[in-house]
Amino acid sequence: MYRRRIKLLFLAAVLAIPALALAQSAAPASPAATQAQIAALQQAITDARSAGDNAWMLVSAALVLLMTGPGLALFYGGLVRKKNILATMMQSFAMMCLVTVLWAVVGYSLAFGHGSAFIGGFEHLFLRGVSLTPNTDYAATIPEQTFMVYQLMFAIITPALITGAFAERMKFSAMAVFLSLWSLIVYCPMAHMVWGVGGLLNSAGGRIPSLDFAGGTVVHVTSGVSALICCLYLGKRVGYPHAKMQPHSMVLSFIGACLLWVGWFGFNAGSALAASSLATSAFVNTHFAAAAAAIGWSISEWIHNGKPTALGAISGAVAGLVAITPASGFVQPFPALVIGLLAGIFCFFMVFIVKSFFGYDDSLDAFGVHGAGGTLGALLTGLFATSAINAAFGKNAAGNPVATGALDGHWGQVLNQAAGVGLAWGISIVGTLVLLFVVDKLIGLRVSPEQEAEGLDITQHGEEGYDLNT
Repeated sequence: MYRRRIKLLFLAAVLAIPALALAQSAAPASPAATQAQIAALQQAITDARSAGDNAWMLVSAALVLLMTGPGLALFYGGLVRKKNILATMMQSFAMMCLVTVLWAVVGYSLAFGHGSAFIGGFEHLFLRGVSLTPNTDYAATIPEQTFMVYQLMFAIITPALITGAFAERMKFSAMAVFLSLWSLIVYCPMAHMVWGVGGLLNSAGGRIPSLDFAGGTVVHVTSGVSALICCLYLGKRVGYPHAKMQPHSMVLSFIGACLLWVGWFGFNAGSALAASSLATSAFVNTHFAAAAAAIGWSISEWIHNGKPTALGAISGAVAGLVAITPASGFVQPFPALVIGLLAGIFCFFMVFIVKSFFGYDDSLDAFGVHGAGGTLGALLTGLFATSAINAAFGKNAAGNPVATGALDGHWGQVLNQAAGVGLAWGISIVGTLVLLFVVDKLIGLRVSPEQEAEGLDITQHGEEGYDLNT
């Protein structure tokens, strides 16, 4: 009997253990434990978002570098005569190297350091203080080094675009010195004014808030206008316009243009600085504008010359990509189509009509596409920008988004855009003229007529792009 009772008590104890465990699990956690769990969950969400944003921005940086080499190198390289292909591609490659070093030493600090309304200071000299933690002034979810290297890719391609204007006639040494100085004296101040904290044209608190999502004024207006000044200062190529100077390989240019189109997604959508819905909007707008512009240019060329060309189609696509750059994070998809279509038609007009009328030798139409397209795109941004996509100016006292562009109710933004464009034109003209004059006096800008006739591949680099003897 005693043993039986012991067995029953033991069995009851065993059966009670799960019930006790269940009761304990059902018991409410202490407030401290609950807060710790919530904090851990919030940290996990923050870490996941940061990892996603950082991954997208590193990919975007690589895409923007792809735009310079091989994109721009192939696009420009195919458009020149075969005796100049390596020299032309080397100019883009040189910018990848030279601007990188300058950016690390002082360029990033001048563009994004704290300073005046016109230029940053020296707080990030030699990348001092640029760490693996976010700089909340610019991007709260990615390391500042990611932001820094992403912006570096913009600084690389901008002076490289200028080389299209003086292709086939500038010394390599002069190009290297001129564009290195240009990146510091023209590009960095413009980047600070538009994107830097406290910048004159910064849409978030600048005295003249100008909308430039991914570089319409900073990249395309500055490079395009500087390109025009370069070709006017250097003069025409020997034999222009009477000698035939046709592109030697449209295949290379076609491949380069397609690489530019793909890379531009990093250029524009990456400027959201996060893997966000704003990046999606910029991505869609970029693609739509490029397609519409290619059609606009092709139709214009068809009417003007009787047939559409491959060169016209790819030039139109690039013009659309240029024009949508400042607007890509501010407009709806249909206005993006309109901007692209207008850019294709307008840039065709600048290349075929205006350039022919004035007779300047913009070798690869850097001004006709980038200068004209960037100016048009910046102005149209002021017209079509909407707070439904990007509430650039925040919210009013009632908590409603403030009107962004003219059709959104803020007509004054068109004037702000015009002011930004005018300042970009001004700094580009003055800065480029001064630098060209100085470099010309120090080392000379142009190759000799004999060197130009022989080709820059041989005279500047001692090699040829094509060995026709093998």
